[in-house]
Amino acid sequence: MRDGPDIARIASLVGDPARASMLTALLDGCALTASELALEAGVTLPTASSHLSRLTEGGLLKLAAQGRHRYFSLAGTQVAAMLESIMGVAASVGPQRARPGPREATMRQARICYDHLAGEHAVAMLDGFLARGILVDEAGAMRLGPGGPGFFSCVGIDVSGLSARRRPVCRACLDWSVRRSHLAGSLGAAILDHILDRKWARRDTASRAIRFTPPGRLAFEKALLA
Repeated sequence: MRDGPDIARIASLVGDPARASMLTALLDGCALTASELALEAGVTLPTASSHLSRLTEGGLLKLAAQGRHRYFSLAGTQVAAMLESIMGVAASVGPQRARPGPREATMRQARICYDHLAGEHAVAMLDGFLARGILVDEAGAMRLGPGGPGFFSCVGIDVSGLSARRRPVCRACLDWSVRRSHLAGSLGAAILDHILDRKWARRDTASRAIRFTPPGRLAFEKALLA
């Protein structure tokens, strides 16, 4: 056996349809109970519990107890990024549709990807940041450009403390519906928090969609796309 990461073990965990359904149900960064995930996967509670044990032991999920309830969530941003990338590959090589990605227009335009914005709006935002030098992409490694801190300060996003966190400040994340990258990392999460705090948009309670209000859409475009 070759040395290195055991890709086959991770692939086998994700590859089961029920487990894949459970993992994608957690892509919005939420935490769900075993019963809720059983409904998402269309399996019985005992079967769901067995799958969740394997996913937790395999490092893809984390478990938190609150009172009598046990909540499962993705183990971190790396797991979310892996799932988003797999969805992109599946959309590319799977059964062909006229347009890749979700059929609902709102989901295509803006949705949550673990803790940051994804979809057409997010891809356009990253394109604009790179074109204006707010962010710089150096051989796949993304960082703030010289004018980046000042730009985000004017918008109302303090980036000074982001570099002290464990995760990267800026990271490209493949957008599986657009097939191009959107912005992840601690900056991507801070931007989504800013959008929601300003009430430019709200999270859909029934899906991963981020729904902008008409004034919020204009404010978002003026602040982050102009």
